[in-house]
Amino acid sequence: MKLDWYFDFVSPFSYLQFERFDRLPAGTEVTLKPILFGALLQHLNQRGPAEIPHKRQFTYKHVQWQADQAGISLRFPPAHPFNPVRALRLSIALGNDIGAVRTIFRFIWQQGRLPDEPDNWQALTKALGLGIGDAEARIAQQSVKDTLRQNGEDANAAGV
Repeated sequence: MKLDWYFDFVSPFSYLQFERFDRLPAGTEVTLKPILFGALLQHLNQRGPAEIPHKRQFTYKHVQWQADQAGISLRFPPAHPFNPVRALRLSIALGNDIGAVRTIFRFIWQQGRLPDEPDNWQALTKALGLGIGDAEARIAQQSVKDTLRQNGEDANAAGV
């Protein structure tokens, strides 16, 4: 079985799904496709659950409940939503390597750190074995930006 998995690091639901990949049937091939969830919502003229106060409260409680039920460690970052663009681009620049994606997800959703804060960004790039300059150069490549945009268009076309 082959799957295209569209995800955004801003989504705790994406994190919970990722942590359950080991439960997929043997032989499942997953293609990781980072998307900017906010752009998808904007295209659909929708607001995200974190942008609607009562829905936000329920969503956070529900995500925590799901994590607890599945035995998945979860620690919300101090602000949500946050800007995931650099983390998404970094994933693409690193070939959407599953280990890199795991490191980014766990940095955000287990350590509760914001990837868009300068000190945290530096710590994240270091955890991925990159210098800050190298990471910045990689995410600035037009091909990386184009891939993120194309992934979003593909997700929209697929009805995600």
